[in-house]
Amino acid sequence: MSPQRDGAGGARRHDNMALPEADLVVVGSGAAGLTAAIVAQRRGMRVVVLEKDALVGGTTAVSGGVLWVPLTARGRQQNPQDSPAAVREYLRHEMADRYASDSVELFLEKGPEMVEFLERETDVRFCSTLYPDYHPEAPGASLIGRALVAAPFDTRRLRHERRRLRPPLKTITFMGMMFNSSNADLKHFFKATRSFASFLYVARRLVSHGVDLLRYGSAVHVTGGNALAAALFKAVAIDLNIPVLTHAEVTGLIRDEHGIKGVSGTFRGQPFRLVAPCGVVLACGGFSHDQALTAARFPTALADRKPLSATPPSITGDGIRLALSAGGCLAAPLPQPAAWMPLSLVPRGRSGPAVFPHLLDRYKPGVIAVLRSGRRFTNEANSYHDVCSAALREASDRSEAAMWLICDSRALARYGLGFVKPAPLPFRQHLRSGYLCMADTLFDLGEKLGVDGAGLSKTVEDFNRAAAAGRDPQFGRGSTAFNRFLGDPDWKPNPCVAPIERPPFFGLKLLVGDLSTFDGLQADLRGQVLAQDGSAINGLYVVGADRVNMMGGAYPGPGINHGPHMAMAYHMASTIGQNGFSAS
Repeated sequence: MSPQRDGAGGARRHDNMALPEADLVVVGSGAAGLTAAIVAQRRGMRVVVLEKDALVGGTTAVSGGVLWVPLTARGRQQNPQDSPAAVREYLRHEMADRYASDSVELFLEKGPEMVEFLERETDVRFCSTLYPDYHPEAPGASLIGRALVAAPFDTRRLRHERRRLRPPLKTITFMGMMFNSSNADLKHFFKATRSFASFLYVARRLVSHGVDLLRYGSAVHVTGGNALAAALFKAVAIDLNIPVLTHAEVTGLIRDEHGIKGVSGTFRGQPFRLVAPCGVVLACGGFSHDQALTAARFPTALADRKPLSATPPSITGDGIRLALSAGGCLAAPLPQPAAWMPLSLVPRGRSGPAVFPHLLDRYKPGVIAVLRSGRRFTNEANSYHDVCSAALREASDRSEAAMWLICDSRALARYGLGFVKPAPLPFRQHLRSGYLCMADTLFDLGEKLGVDGAGLSKTVEDFNRAAAAGRDPQFGRGSTAFNRFLGDPDWKPNPCVAPIERPPFFGLKLLVGDLSTFDGLQADLRGQVLAQDGSAINGLYVVGADRVNMMGGAYPGPGINHGPHMAMAYHMASTIGQNGFSAS
């Protein structure tokens, strides 16, 4: 029988499940895995990428697509004063006693190299952002120049492979149209009813998007993490013709006396074995949806519930289990085992709720977050990780790790709240679904939300006294460059602070979830998985969220996952020798 093909660049296979020959197997198709595949193939290896899901892109495809990579050529243009010494100082402050100088020095060297390599050797492109570090007041922090974002990508360049690209989260699109916090789209959409220039901008975007929907059935111009995944996928499957086998679940590792030499599992429901003399790269994305691992590693307030994550449901700790079966070991638990994200649950009928990551609304003036007691507990305009960390500290007695966003009618109309869009789009369907609550008084709103109404009324009364003057003496909301970056620049005097005073009042519930895990496998600097005795397991490599995060649980800036993960994947793939051992 003639061979069949699993998509362009995919596996040629016969009825006996013959697979393409490989020197190196990459398990997982997120940014780290695809970067490793590109580098290894450019070095002359025959690479095969295996993905258990039907879609390519992993968590990368539903992310913001930002990379924290200090000292790139583009970053130095933005901030010529930045220096290795300043980055080291900032990371020492952020990581404290978990600062590892060898990992930091390697990242400072390989991060810019990785960016330059991808832009030189592939169609992957990056754009500068105006993002400051998350703690810009800390020693060594930078207000600009350390964060890049994937350039927008036209998915028609993927040709027939476009159907296998994982789409973005539906909850953060509008009619399938994508936005992210580092481009101009959202600023125009927020101002569309108040600025004629923004109205024209939005009208042009909607018309262009409508044409794409009619012609192609979905958006073709993608941004953020979807653009990053698409560009890397094109480099792998189209340009380098690397086989990317979807529906390929790896359940075992092939080992001989020299180390790991391949994988076994099922491909489209049929068993397979794939020998790879140079070894196996684990890039399965961590363990966000694995009940056993999250119960063992997450804080007590999260351990007993079903995992809640913005990552795809297929992120279930496969890479970690494979490594453990080969004698690998998990690193010591980190103080923060995951990158935390406040998530609300959007009702979807029989299909169950969808998650909405609260990336923007918390920063806007006239929006606060409270606990069940009705009191505020942190600066809501800090990073999502910091806000959730504060909520987890409050929930340390095993109470529910939850918070409630509160706003008035002015803020809802101007910015929306969570999945609820700003005016002139209607909001009452969200009242009917139970996603959003509304009341004429703060006391009644609290009662509807399950929040102490008297406590909420007192909190807002206290907050409003200083908010009219743009101040937040309790938590300093709007006091840092990062707070203000995602606020409303048109709101004076503080882009993050306004009183909550115009009824009716609105609120919705948020839960602490994650957008990636930080805990992971112990590995050496070259990415080889380490055994319990500290020795490297020959032929077994790990990149991305399967590997313990080099930041030690700290979250110093936007893109702290993609930047280090891709840099370390670039380095790892550059060191693999033809016999499966790391090259010198």
